[in-house]
Amino acid sequence: MTLSIDEKKAIIEYRIQKAWNSIQEAEDNARLGYWTLAASRLYYAAYYMASALLVDKGFIARSHSGVIHIIGSEFVKKDFLSKEDGRLISRLFNMRQSGDYDDLFDWTEEEVQPFFNKTKDFLARMEKLITLK
Repeated sequence: MTLSIDEKKAIIEYRIQKAWNSIQEAEDNARLGYWTLAASRLYYAAYYMASALLVDKGFIARSHSGVIHIIGSEFVKKDFLSKEDGRLISRLFNMRQSGDYDDLFDWTEEEVQPFFNKTKDFLARMEKLITLK
């Protein structure tokens, strides 16, 4: 199915907003001391913005791992994003996976807090690459 420009633009705008809303949700959960949920929301913020970027550039990913792979192969390897950016989205994904699926495991403030500003900066860098807003 081919999307019209207006449909692509609507999806991109929706995912950008969802990314920034997820940052707010991460901050809200952090204020309540829910660090595992905060880590998950940080990942989803990066995921939604990455998804918006992929739609903008005409890429299709069928999984979370697919999104991360395309970010690495099309944006990090081609120097649109840094290697640190590639490592960040992978790390956030792993944090979300551990928090959601590992038994007897919870993230702590010390482990999650350093990722707030890094994730916000990453979102801003990805958003700058999106042309169809």
